[in-house]
Amino acid sequence: MAENEWLSKDFYKVLGVSKDATDDEITKAYRKLARKYHPDLNKTKEAEEKFKDISEAYDVLSNKDNRQKYDAIRQFGMGGARFAGGSGAGGFDAGAFSDIFGSMFGGGAGAGAYGAGGNGSRIRFQSGGNPNINDIFSMFGGGAGGPAGAGSPYGGGYEQAAQPEDGEDRNSKINLTFRQSVKGATVSLSADGKKFKTHVPAGVHDGQKIRIPGKGKPGRNGGKNGDLYLQISVAEDPKFSLRKRDIIMDLPITVGQAVAGAKVTAKDVDGNEVTFKVPAGSSSGTEVRISGKGVANRQGDGDLVGRVQIRIPDKPSLKVKHAAKEFDKECGDFADELAKER
Repeated sequence: MAENEWLSKDFYKVLGVSKDATDDEITKAYRKLARKYHPDLNKTKEAEEKFKDISEAYDVLSNKDNRQKYDAIRQFGMGGARFAGGSGAGGFDAGAFSDIFGSMFGGGAGAGAYGAGGNGSRIRFQSGGNPNINDIFSMFGGGAGGPAGAGSPYGGGYEQAAQPEDGEDRNSKINLTFRQSVKGATVSLSADGKKFKTHVPAGVHDGQKIRIPGKGKPGRNGGKNGDLYLQISVAEDPKFSLRKRDIIMDLPITVGQAVAGAKVTAKDVDGNEVTFKVPAGSSSGTEVRISGKGVANRQGDGDLVGRVQIRIPDKPSLKVKHAAKEFDKECGDFADELAKER
């Protein structure tokens, strides 16, 4: 089939594929149709004609260069570009249009061929090279590219549709108290002059970033908005700290409580009174827990952890000193064992 006949053939429709089909999709479609309409398998006249159409379509679309030429011809000839007639032209006919593209892609007119422009001018096409798109459009009284109307008093030219572009991401910072970081908080933010609220989940750490979808810079030409990345800054707390999902606090106790064991009360991060059970024989650094009083989490709540700290009076009385010496005696070799660890 001559290239100047391609304008009237929709090869994509013949094969039942989209215009952006991949090479594999085109091949699969051809093989499927060829099996159905091959003359050896289907003896009808209709099948014979159908097989010819399928073969012609595949010959063009399976060849990269031919497909590119075909797409260009179809785009210009079927509304992919807008033309305005030149002075005295009154439009153009399909025959002249086919001749133009035949010379563009090496078919029809040979090297040094001329085409008549709508304004009486003659345009020279060089075979073997890329055509000058402005020369082509000047035949119909208009230029190519740029805004509508550029190069033509009749509004000739064409514009490519703008492609969707996603918006860029934004970065921001927010300060939280320790309690807000372990309990979660709803905070107010703003973007592009608009205020909105978002929820910071429980258990965030200092320096952590959380993503807020769609709150970045707006997309263009139908593209989606970017995201907002919020960096968390958590203020230090004099009493509490965070270790994964556990809330850690110091638990000061007396020597007697450490030796005998005791129930020790304290206040949690909400200011509520809680009770730790300190086992007998606890030393400084021993950790005791209250289950489920840490950070709430779907995978399991953390614990409130009391880290034992044995305290003694800054100025013990003589009686206390004497009792301490008696305590050491009662402990036997314990003092000597400690000395070996030092």
